[in-house]
Amino acid sequence: MSERRLFGTDGIRGRANASPMTPELALRLGRAIALVSRRGMSRPPRIVIGKDTRLSGYMLETALAAGICAMGGRVMLSGPIPTPAVANLTQSMRADAGVVISASHNPFADNGIKIFGPDGFKLPDKEEAQIEALLENSKLDTQGKTGAGIGRAERFDHAIGRYIVYAKSTFPKELALDGLKIVVDAAHGAAYRVAPAVFAELGADVIQLGCRPNGVNINRNCGALHPEHVAAEVKRQGAALGVALDGDADRVIFVDEKGQIVDGDAIMALCATRMLKHKRLSKKTLVTTVMSNMGLDRALQDAGGKIVRTAVGDRYVVEEMRGGGYTFGGEQSGHLIFLDHATTGDGTVAALQVIAIMLQESRPLSELSQVMMRVPQVLESVKMPARRPLAEMLELGKRILLAEKKLGKEGRVLVRWSGTEAKLRMMVEGPDPAVLRVLVAEMTEAAKKDLAKVG
Repeated sequence: MSERRLFGTDGIRGRANASPMTPELALRLGRAIALVSRRGMSRPPRIVIGKDTRLSGYMLETALAAGICAMGGRVMLSGPIPTPAVANLTQSMRADAGVVISASHNPFADNGIKIFGPDGFKLPDKEEAQIEALLENSKLDTQGKTGAGIGRAERFDHAIGRYIVYAKSTFPKELALDGLKIVVDAAHGAAYRVAPAVFAELGADVIQLGCRPNGVNINRNCGALHPEHVAAEVKRQGAALGVALDGDADRVIFVDEKGQIVDGDAIMALCATRMLKHKRLSKKTLVTTVMSNMGLDRALQDAGGKIVRTAVGDRYVVEEMRGGGYTFGGEQSGHLIFLDHATTGDGTVAALQVIAIMLQESRPLSELSQVMMRVPQVLESVKMPARRPLAEMLELGKRILLAEKKLGKEGRVLVRWSGTEAKLRMMVEGPDPAVLRVLVAEMTEAAKKDLAKVG
């Protein structure tokens, strides 16, 4: 990670048209991606580019495509489409790379660029570091093509249809959604067309929210960040469940038929225990991050399984799954990775797996989600004036040690910086919520003191 200046836990991200997320960087990044994607081949690289619905996507898409074409690459432009769709299409089309222009759950003014390899998996840290090094290397300025060697960009008109067919194929063929009422909120984002279509083509009665993007309303008071709107609509419509996606549709938050929000931890507990029962959970192990609730550990242990934890970020969950030979993992935030079906988190595919369990067991989500008893947890994300290495924040370090001593074996403390923003993320678990809130408040004040000393 220390070798990478631009790439964070999920690609490059920032305010669109401000450093580093500028069209100038995107142009040069396109050149670097094309060069790295050759991997010794004699033919020009083929690269899929997808995006979400942000206004700035047009600007960055054009610049990226120009950079790739300048190096002789062929670009397939899919338009607005979910991040997991780009991963799937890159693999199925035998492309040499896939690029997604999206800032996921961030506000519309931000944007980002993340890259998939030919196998449909996000590039490992080493390859991202290689691309970063190229951005400042004069080699990029001497490897461009001229004449007939210049590449071309074409619209990939069948991208949406291909993804819909793929997503539907992950749902058991003996089941159908006939008569099932589902509220789907696409966050005015990348899945605004595909997600409702997938559920409707399987027979569901789909009530759409967040499916009218205008370039500036992505994630605004909708989607996975605001599932309360889906909850209200589920209750009003008498729906069987609600599905709230984020801006690039690689994660999902559920709402049961009672209007109760069901997060990624509860869904992982539900799916993992069923996979254990049917001997489909490789090595009886679920992979999740340090943010997941302790109740998830207990649910898996009670069912005869175990948990492996990673750093925060779905890329690290996937890396652990691939390295350890595991088949299922995810995050509390709603990234759910079923490696038997997908190479990255896919909110639509995950929803289909949950609905399949509901139909197979003829039980509502409100009952199924009770498989996990949650340990009280307080999460705070505090905006800070600047970032500073945690090791240098001595006041905060003292407070963390005191909190850990107070909680003992009955709780956990996790403090980290956001991978994309100057926000300090604090998570505290333990038996008494009131005590947890006090501990978080004390750590927040200590962090502010540390940063004030620097200022």
